[in-house]
Amino acid sequence: MFHDLFFSKTKTRVPKPGPITLSTRIRLARNLREFPFPGRAQAQQKKAVLSKCLGALEGVKSLKECTSVDLDELSELDRQILVEKHLISLELSQSDESSGVILSNDRSCSVMVNEEDHLRIQVISNGLNFQSAWQTADELDTGIESALDYAFDSDLGFLTACPTNLGTGMRASVMMHLPGLVLSKNMDKVINAVNHLGIAVRGLFGEGSDASGSIFQISNQQTLGESEPAIIDRLQTTLENIVHQEKMAREKLMEDDGLRLIDKISRAVGLLKSSHLIQSSEAMDHLSLIRLAADFKFLPEKFRALTDRMFIEVQPGHVQFAAGKPIEPGERDRLRAETLRKEFLRTPQLNLDAQVD
Repeated sequence: MFHDLFFSKTKTRVPKPGPITLSTRIRLARNLREFPFPGRAQAQQKKAVLSKCLGALEGVKSLKECTSVDLDELSELDRQILVEKHLISLELSQSDESSGVILSNDRSCSVMVNEEDHLRIQVISNGLNFQSAWQTADELDTGIESALDYAFDSDLGFLTACPTNLGTGMRASVMMHLPGLVLSKNMDKVINAVNHLGIAVRGLFGEGSDASGSIFQISNQQTLGESEPAIIDRLQTTLENIVHQEKMAREKLMEDDGLRLIDKISRAVGLLKSSHLIQSSEAMDHLSLIRLAADFKFLPEKFRALTDRMFIEVQPGHVQFAAGKPIEPGERDRLRAETLRKEFLRTPQLNLDAQVD
């Protein structure tokens, strides 16, 4: 039943084609005044929080016709799929009791219950689009606050389980495809530079994850002492600089050793068209090069949208679901390769006469 509600509706929800930024996310951490934070709460208290939050959220106007789920009712595979779709966090997926999530019909909004905080309100928008994502998150937060009593201090702002979230409780982030900086071995310099600005750079699935496919999650670290618009403005400026650095890195790669880059892309096309076994990390690296080829206009525009979709569908949980039965990692590698062969079988030769914007 889970897959009828979630998987079929969200299968095609992937970021629309964009040159560097795949998606924008606003996440708000909130807690209820009358209960201990989840890490200190007793089992009965967490259960009471879940019941109270799910009941209240279903009455919020902007969450009407949404779907609420108690994670205790989901299998490990169900949870993994939600993580791979970035609808819940890895931490929530590993919760052993009294946790839940509410998802909007278009899956652009989700509210996690009893993660690190009582509530994690999340809004995702395609491309680099902070204003739209923030407006939606702010409206959703206001609606929820009218139904629940938040833990708030006049000096510290919103109270959170982790001190780094105090104040606004907001994490603004983007998912960026940065193969130019990775291939030119300049990504570490960028990470060090933005860290000094109070901005974090993480992998595809957030803290502790690898930057598979040259995809990075970039977000603010400071939430106390700044307003939400100020945080967004500061992050926006930094991201625009990263985009500029990425474009420069791509141009330099083509100028200094374009034939080697074209060879790497051509080999990626060949491997995706012919491999019979491929792990998810290797698939992500090859897909990254295909997306880069579309950015360079070496391949038609549709291949960028295809790779954005495949970034999700080559993940272990999605391959497991497609199999329709429990399978071993080796069989996942075979099925993943089979899917990629079908998707990229008719990939044309690179158009090396194309002009890059």
